[in-house]
Amino acid sequence: MSLPSPPEAAVVSLSIPCRAEYVGVARLAILGVASRLNFSYDEVEDLRLAVGEACTSAIDRSGGESSRTDIRIYCDIQPDALTISVNYKANGEAGRPAVEPEPAVDTENIGALLMEILVDSVEVQEDAEEGTTVRLNKKVRVQ
Repeated sequence: MSLPSPPEAAVVSLSIPCRAEYVGVARLAILGVASRLNFSYDEVEDLRLAVGEACTSAIDRSGGESSRTDIRIYCDIQPDALTISVNYKANGEAGRPAVEPEPAVDTENIGALLMEILVDSVEVQEDAEEGTTVRLNKKVRVQ
């Protein structure tokens, strides 16, 4: 039995409300996209978890449930890699006080660390006009 041929380059985009109940929709979309590439079951699950963390961080940083912004997710599908961009506007860090007390466990850094562990690379780009974009890159391993 031969392996399926790699997919052609494509872009899949999704826009969800910046609310916790829609993070599952983003994770399901990533399941469908990542399953088209030659990722193992564990790699697909890693991608789903990383996207969930990126979306949760977006919700926290954009003012939480009261935010009227959307989270935009773009999947750049290449035959040998998948790049997932999670973009949101942080509303001037509306959900956070200007100075935060030092928590006993820094949960935001746990999410960032988790993303770093689950994918090959994580890039964060902040732009005053476009908002914040978190790029998750995962290469397809030759099997």
